[in-house]
Amino acid sequence: MNEKMIRKLIKLVEDSRIDQLEVSSWGRKVRITRRINANNGHFDQAMAVQAVAAPSPAPAAPIPEAPVSKVDSAAVDADKKYVEVKSPMVGTFYAAPAPDAQPYVTLNQRIEVGQVVCIVEAMKLMNEIESEV
Repeated sequence: MNEKMIRKLIKLVEDSRIDQLEVSSWGRKVRITRRINANNGHFDQAMAVQAVAAPSPAPAAPIPEAPVSKVDSAAVDADKKYVEVKSPMVGTFYAAPAPDAQPYVTLNQRIEVGQVVCIVEAMKLMNEIESEV
């Protein structure tokens, strides 16, 4: 909040019948209050402007990173036919690009490295998940 904006707010209070105005913007607060004349109980034309620092948000506790393990072909046991493909994010799973389209992969299908296996929607973004193995 700059000086020009504060002057506009003071003018707004002067021109109106409000006694107090408080505005918060970008972590800063400005409070504009009319002074009361102690002798007659009326408001003076003089304004009291008080800049108040907004309380800073508490620091977020650090979230320990979950260990990420990449699956490579050497890690797959010879007796296992299948490899688990994990999404790198949490979201809504879609097996096909559209409701009426064929799924990216089907059960028992052989897939190649880099092949799209699904879509995960996270925060309104559609993310194609590719096979790493």
